[in-house]
Amino acid sequence: MPNTPQLSDRPRILVVGGGYVGLYVAKNLQKKVKAHGGIVTVVDPLPYMTYQPFLPEVAGGQIEARHAIVSHRTHLPDAELVTGRVTAVDHANRKAVVVPAEGEPFELTYQDVVMAAGAVTRTFPIPGLAEAGIGLKTIEEAVALRNKVLERIETASLLPAGPEREAALTFVVVGGGFAGIEAITELEDMVRSAVKKNERVEQDEIRFKLVEAMGRIMPEVTEEQAEWVVAHMRSRGIEVLLNTSLAKAEDGVLELTDMTDKSSAGSFGADTLLWTAGVMANPMVRSTDFALEPRGRIVTGQDLRIMNEDRTEVVEGAWAAGDVSAVPDVTGGLPDGTCVPNAQHAVRQAKLLAKNIYAHRYGVGTVTPYVHKNLGAVAGFGTWKGVAKVMGIKMKGGLAWLAHRGYHGMAMPTFERKARVIGGWIGSFVWGRDITPVYDLEEPRSAFVDAATPKPKPEEKKGDAQGSDAKSSQKAGASA
Repeated sequence: MPNTPQLSDRPRILVVGGGYVGLYVAKNLQKKVKAHGGIVTVVDPLPYMTYQPFLPEVAGGQIEARHAIVSHRTHLPDAELVTGRVTAVDHANRKAVVVPAEGEPFELTYQDVVMAAGAVTRTFPIPGLAEAGIGLKTIEEAVALRNKVLERIETASLLPAGPEREAALTFVVVGGGFAGIEAITELEDMVRSAVKKNERVEQDEIRFKLVEAMGRIMPEVTEEQAEWVVAHMRSRGIEVLLNTSLAKAEDGVLELTDMTDKSSAGSFGADTLLWTAGVMANPMVRSTDFALEPRGRIVTGQDLRIMNEDRTEVVEGAWAAGDVSAVPDVTGGLPDGTCVPNAQHAVRQAKLLAKNIYAHRYGVGTVTPYVHKNLGAVAGFGTWKGVAKVMGIKMKGGLAWLAHRGYHGMAMPTFERKARVIGGWIGSFVWGRDITPVYDLEEPRSAFVDAATPKPKPEEKKGDAQGSDAKSSQKAGASA
């Protein structure tokens, strides 16, 4: 496997993944490690970190897409950045296999490794799901979702009454966790604004459906709050289908199953299917020599060092945090006693991991365990609508919405991005949501290709051709 001479030969801390954990670890270590003669290398297929809690607002037109991401080049000037994927880690030999965006795979040696590859969307083998559905884990998905929803409204406005128009105006979200609830309510708010400006579509034609396999939504909040959220959504015309799962999504028709008795729960046409039914640890961790727990996450100690399977030994030089790690939660988390995979844990673990790895490698400071008591949960459901439970205090409506924006505005990395997001919120408050779709993002060259393609010349009319021949004959006679 070829080497890459372009990369540094200094002692390397390899950060696998440039998401929330990877960004903060690299940001907090880059200058310190450089001063000690080392280098922090971040490998990620994308040149930016995505603040995923903002994806519903990006899809709903409340936040500009580029403001919800953080550039690695801008904020990691002293780190070594590699656009590519780590496909395997051989920690016994301190080597990782990197597949760049272009070119041949190569091996990268390191001194310490930070596993921060995050999570990916968890799906099931449902017929048609891969072809019909879209997730909400990336900024690209959020933008595509927003454009499709708005495009469907415009298209439906010119269709006659019937199944095709109904399918265009039906929007389905599968998954009743935070992501699904925030997404469907933000989209409903946006669609309501778009319909008000389109006289050919009536609000009572719009159908939003939430499909959740469990008997309740949002396990992060109290059951009382969850019931209030269901009632709130239904008051907005959103159909909430609990104990219901998606069985098929073929040929534009969704088929549902009643989970209580496994019987059919009906079928209907829908052009838009959003899948937010959970996440799982990035499957690349299976190509490492680290121990994994039943959920597929890396076994990690409370001090964020990777451990062996029975947690009796520390793996020297290996660290993990965020969604890809199974970090013990002494304050109570998942049933197995590990931290829930969410942004709140990721950001706090990342900052501690940077301190711990610096203390362990360079002897500055002490390695400390991760302890964080969950302060609560906040969720936004569109402008002035939300639910929250902060330090035991329950909130709903406008106050919860403000708590949601306040928390995530503070949690957004870097002051530059905070300012851009807050500026966008101010603009949205003054002028309303941006409901302008952008077409042809998947085929941006279509207009140019159409213009550059030679067009056939229009055929001359038969009469014009005869007249032209007569004139030619007269000219010929005059010349003679």
